[in-house]
Amino acid sequence: MAHCALNVALYGGLRRWAMTERGSGACQRDRDCFQIGPSLVRCSDQGLHWQINELANPLPRPLIGEVSVAMGKGWRPDVFSLSADGAHRWGPLNPRARIQVHFDRPRLSWQGWAYVDANEGDEPIEQGFSDWDWSRAHLPDHSTAVLYDVRSTRSKVQAPTVLALRFADGQAPQAFAPGKRQSLGKSLWGIERHSFHDDKQTARLHKNLEDTPFYNRSVIRSSVLGHEVLAMHETLDARRFARPWVQSLLPWRMPRVA
Repeated sequence: MAHCALNVALYGGLRRWAMTERGSGACQRDRDCFQIGPSLVRCSDQGLHWQINELANPLPRPLIGEVSVAMGKGWRPDVFSLSADGAHRWGPLNPRARIQVHFDRPRLSWQGWAYVDANEGDEPIEQGFSDWDWSRAHLPDHSTAVLYDVRSTRSKVQAPTVLALRFADGQAPQAFAPGKRQSLGKSLWGIERHSFHDDKQTARLHKNLEDTPFYNRSVIRSSVLGHEVLAMHETLDARRFARPWVQSLLPWRMPRVA
């Protein structure tokens, strides 16, 4: 637990970002609780609960509030390999959970649908991947469609591994044809972004949320399984992340408190 952080990102008029890395002396963990500095997350058979007490950066403003996600009894992840050797894995814990959000600072409350997943790996991310694109969309039938488009550093030919999965309550994940791969254009930092669309409409950028030298988060409009959707989208350039000049910038957004 030498390098732990709770990442909180709020968008819109109350835009905030916090991701303070903490050393092992500031972290404690047991079966049901994980404390990271002044913040903590608890888990139970029903779901997850965060108590958030962070300081936004680079402009220091308090982020104090609580987030609860109702996962349902017996929740367990479906685990998928993102690399041929199984060194990197992804698991959707609940692609469509109920969420309640209440912040005192800034003043903000809402409830609705949430998407919860997890990633883990046996090596640094830049050793396994060159880059990836990911997107997630809620569909009208209350199912969730996820697209993972991954390029490995171990492949001589940069042939992508594509996971296109639909998640519905009470059903096993169903693979579907992702459609046509297309460019979404470059980010402000020059990152190449891609997505997929079926024959109904092409994908296009709707709103840019996060733009960094190695990572971009946005909302896109696209068509998935015949439905026009608004989807969360991210692009990670692991090669760019590993460059020394990018590493030197990380403390501005991710300060460390030992």
